[in-house]
Amino acid sequence: MEERLQKILAKMGIASRRGAEEIILEGRVTVNGKVAILGMKAEMSKDHIKLDGKLLTRPEPKVYLMINKPRGVITTLSEAEERPSIRDYLKKIKYRVFPVGRLDYDSEGLLLLTNDGDFTHAVLHPSKKIPKAYHVKIKGVIENDKIEKLKRGVKLEDGMTSPAKLKKLRKTEENSWVEITIYEGKKRQVRRMFEKVGHSVLKLKRVRINGIELGNLPPGEIRYLTPEEVSKIKKEVVSRNT
Repeated sequence: MEERLQKILAKMGIASRRGAEEIILEGRVTVNGKVAILGMKAEMSKDHIKLDGKLLTRPEPKVYLMINKPRGVITTLSEAEERPSIRDYLKKIKYRVFPVGRLDYDSEGLLLLTNDGDFTHAVLHPSKKIPKAYHVKIKGVIENDKIEKLKRGVKLEDGMTSPAKLKKLRKTEENSWVEITIYEGKKRQVRRMFEKVGHSVLKLKRVRINGIELGNLPPGEIRYLTPEEVSKIKKEVVSRNT
């Protein structure tokens, strides 16, 4: 059965669908000796598909991991990047995986990694409304009216945010800890949301994605998702994309 090339590359764990589109646009993919174009279809069992001159064969087994990304580490696999990156923590992982979304340099916590491009696409696509929960330390003591405003959504430079869930965790005389759950992924969204209501973010840690908990995983440590977690993700996320 023929499929679009970007979907084939994603299934093989080469890149996400968006990343696969960029690879095709760069002219790095050929089908039966001809340079591929975006939108082209092919069939793995019949066509000779090459990436950078290397014939693509049967895809690797699907792998699902989580890492507790430390603060001060960037979410990239680029070898050209000189700052500490996720790549530095993957040296013992047998399979080539890539991050499911990203966490800012100054943020920490739960980050999923996989070689399943379809899974990545399903988790990140805005229409899926996958819940992502963060523990946030903000400057100042936040009042209830601001909590309610954030719950309804606030207007940022790139549009209104969707309704969010918030609850107070604890506070001191100078700062507050809040848990916020959002269902989209605008750039630096959580930080900008709190800044919009007058509170700068001092610490930000993602603790949950679609019910998958970071738990007590130490910073910088990686573990495979359990079969139960993988089943949960596939049932609640991937099935929505079928």
